[in-house]
Amino acid sequence: MSDIPDRMNVVEISEAGGPEVLVSETREVPRPCAGEVVIRVAFAGVNRPDALQRAGAYAPPKGASDLPGLEAAGEIVAVGDGAGWNVGDRVCGLLPGGGYAEYVATPGAHCLPVPDGLTMKEAACLPENYFTVWTNVFDRGGLDGGERFLVHGGSSGIGTTAIQLAREWGARVFTTAGTDEKCAFCADLGAERAINYRSEDFVEILKAEGGANLILDMVGGDYIPRNIDTLADEGRLVQIAFLGGSNAELNFAKVMMRRLTITGSTLRPQSDLAKARIADALGEHVWPLLAARKVAPIIDSEFALADAAKAHARMESSEHIGKIVLKVAGE
Repeated sequence: MSDIPDRMNVVEISEAGGPEVLVSETREVPRPCAGEVVIRVAFAGVNRPDALQRAGAYAPPKGASDLPGLEAAGEIVAVGDGAGWNVGDRVCGLLPGGGYAEYVATPGAHCLPVPDGLTMKEAACLPENYFTVWTNVFDRGGLDGGERFLVHGGSSGIGTTAIQLAREWGARVFTTAGTDEKCAFCADLGAERAINYRSEDFVEILKAEGGANLILDMVGGDYIPRNIDTLADEGRLVQIAFLGGSNAELNFAKVMMRRLTITGSTLRPQSDLAKARIADALGEHVWPLLAARKVAPIIDSEFALADAAKAHARMESSEHIGKIVLKVAGE
C-alpha cells in the first residue's frame, strides 16, 4: 500500500441525532486483514440503516467500523491473504460499515464485480438492496413464478429492486406507494398494480385478487395485522424493517387456521459465511440480468461525501424514488 495515503477523508457521526451530526473528519486508511480487500471508494450508497445508526438506534457489529455506510463501489487497492481478488479489480461490496470514506475494508467474499455496462455510480447502489431482496424474497420467502407478490414501499431502493426481480421471476407484482407519481413509476417498472396507500386499501385490493402469496414489508406497526389479512392461505410474510414500529396486536388464530408463515431478517448481523453465500447466488442468478439490463438500479440523487447530511435529509423526507448515493472519488 505504498502508493496509498496514510490518511483519508471520512464522514463520521459526532453524536446521536439528526442529519446535522454527520461531520467531515480525517482518519487512517484501513489495512486489509486476511480475507479482506481495501477499496478506493468511487461512490457509496445511502441506506435507512445508516440513518438508524446515526440516530443511535443501530449499533455496528463488534469489530466493524463505526463509520456509516453499508455499500460502496470502487477499485481494489490492497488485498489480504486469501481474499480472492487482485489489485485493480473493479468491484462493489457489501460492507460491515465504513462506506462514508475514501477507502474501506471488507471481506473479499462479500464483493462482486461491477456488472458489464454499469457505472461505478450504479454499482454502488447494488449490494445492500440486492443482498436484502435476494435473501428475503427468494431464499426466505420462496417466491415462485405466477405467485402474487406484494412489496410495500415500492418506490424505495428495496422496493424498486424487488419489483424488477419479482417481475423477472414471473410473479404478479403488487406494491404500495404514497403518491400517484410514485405509483406510476412503480407501474412502469413492472408492477401490475401500484396502490396509493393514502387513498386506497391494499387489503381489499389484494383480497379481490385472491390474496398475496408473499409480502415483503418494511413498515411494520399497524401494517402487520393488515398484512395477515391480506395473505392468501399458506401465504408468507417477510419483515425486514419497522418504519412504523415493531409492536402490533395480532390474532394468531388466523395464522394457525390459514397455515401462514411469518418470518424476517436483518442483513448486517448475519455471519460472513451467510453473506458470502448470498453473494455467490447473486453472481449466478442476478448479475447476468444486470449485465443484460433486464434489471437496473434506480438512482434518485447524488451528493458529495461532505454533503452526507443533505443526503440523509433527502432520504428522511421520503420524497425520493430509488437510491441516493455519495460521490467520493468519481469514476
